[in-house]
Amino acid sequence: MTDEPILGDAISPPLHCVSGTVLWQWRVEAQRDAIAINIDSTEVDWFLQALSQLDRLSLKLGSFRERDRIAIQIPFEELQRRWQQRIERRVPLQYLVGIAPWRNFELAVSPAVLIPRPETEELVEIARQACLTDGFDRGHWVDLGTGSGAIALGLAVALPDTTIHAVDRSTAALEIARDNARQLGLLDRVKFYAGNWFTPLEALKGTISGTISNPPYIPTAEIERLQPEVRQHEPHLALDGGPDGLDCIRHIVETAPDYLQPGGFWAIEMMAGQAEAVTDLLQQNGNYDRIRVHRDLSGLDRFVSAQVK
Repeated sequence: MTDEPILGDAISPPLHCVSGTVLWQWRVEAQRDAIAINIDSTEVDWFLQALSQLDRLSLKLGSFRERDRIAIQIPFEELQRRWQQRIERRVPLQYLVGIAPWRNFELAVSPAVLIPRPETEELVEIARQACLTDGFDRGHWVDLGTGSGAIALGLAVALPDTTIHAVDRSTAALEIARDNARQLGLLDRVKFYAGNWFTPLEALKGTISGTISNPPYIPTAEIERLQPEVRQHEPHLALDGGPDGLDCIRHIVETAPDYLQPGGFWAIEMMAGQAEAVTDLLQQNGNYDRIRVHRDLSGLDRFVSAQVK
């Protein structure tokens, strides 16, 4: 049996059963193990909800203890083994169950893609608000470095009159993004391209209404200081932004004016503390105006938006 999480098992039909008493005892022990290594014990219930038919209330009340049979989607031994990966190897819970909640979606994820974060949801809202104000709600929009497809799919729902073009260097990531688009019924709205940033979109030069990206922005030397869930398991291709963390952002700043139409919208996510540097890059380029820094829900400077002149 492989030590790697198996993508997709979390959405398979329930085929296995375990008694409520056994599952209750396991839950108590798993919560204790989580607390011992400073993992939030509520992860245990999220894990069980993803892999069984138990809901939040049943778990909170412990009412499932009296049941003779509880349907789970994998053998109980496999459920135990996966949780041990969480405890012993700090594998992210989203990889262990194969899904990550994001906006109103449940997206398939694997170690081939960055786990979509709640703060990134704000990028879609920033784009939606720009459309309400400036009328960019039609035409072509681009998600650079799409990963799981989260931003592209969020844009497709928020901007229903647009066509979304999603680009990624990783073919494994694109397979997951396409599957997510298929599951959400958005394959006709989102087109996928393998390549580096704008390179596959030569045919759209000068016509793009907006471009969004959550690019790699962690300085190389800082990756080893990230929490083990990130540095050991998430793809470094999606994290490493070069010596100062700005290599990819710098490239997007330089190339976007060739692809965006006049007045086209530009926005990226960045690391807290990079706002001044990104703003300077945009100003020095000379092709942008209406440059704005946006805060995330924690009050940190997390996004920058602008328009091409």
